[in-house]
Amino acid sequence: MADDQKNGSGASPNEQINRDELPFVAPCRDLEPLAPIGWVREGLADFRKAPVQGTIIGVFSTVLIAVICALAWTYGSFWFLFAMLGGFVFLAPLACVGTYAISAQIERGERVSTARMFRAAFKRYIGNELVFALVLLIIFLVWARAGSAISIFFPVESDYELGDLVSYLTVGTTVGAIFTAITFSASAFSLPMIMHRDVDTITAVVTSINAVLRNKLAMFVWMSLILIGLVIGIATAFVGLIFILPLVGFAAWHGYLDTIDASAFPRHEVGITAKPRKGKSDLSGL
Repeated sequence: MADDQKNGSGASPNEQINRDELPFVAPCRDLEPLAPIGWVREGLADFRKAPVQGTIIGVFSTVLIAVICALAWTYGSFWFLFAMLGGFVFLAPLACVGTYAISAQIERGERVSTARMFRAAFKRYIGNELVFALVLLIIFLVWARAGSAISIFFPVESDYELGDLVSYLTVGTTVGAIFTAITFSASAFSLPMIMHRDVDTITAVVTSINAVLRNKLAMFVWMSLILIGLVIGIATAFVGLIFILPLVGFAAWHGYLDTIDASAFPRHEVGITAKPRKGKSDLSGL
């Protein structure tokens, strides 16, 4: 299949690259504060062009989240919830890469193939996806440990004062916000970069963190849009998530292309992104 053939003929271009000379981090562009709104608009256009594949990803992700919430609510066990969330951390990247594969096919003027979408998610980049999931799992483990440590601030006396409760909530909210920011910064652009270019997971994560730190206002808007979408999806008994989750994935891909200049890194030898977008040169890095 074309998807499994090398880009070009003769020796692989990646064989001529000295990886020791590659930059440690890909540079990023300065974003307008409302740039994420444009990403959502482009993501919506992709969803309209591939409604079946987008819905498949939406159903997969929504069912996974709904099962985790239902089991946690039924059994009420912290360790059970921890195990389920740990599994979700490993499965979520598969859904994300699926949406990126759809958008990449669309922008290259190709017919959207469900088979290529699944191959990208479950085969083509599975190694880097699992390393990325491991990074997130480590963050989650530290987060869970920090969350249990916060319990020492909870007022146990029956006649505690309001100030004691405020202190507990303040500490808990602060710690949660810190770990949320770390997770968001590490994942905002890392998986799209892994899909787009032949890079290792650490380079992609560091690139993502650097881009978020240099575009704080725009990324705050992006994170706010994601949170609003999740609240709407949950408020509609998870039905809305079937549409919102893949839309976020499509938009994240366009956000990556709008933010990261990965032209210094080699393309994948095979796969959807082995060739540039339709009408784009290699010099653009797209």
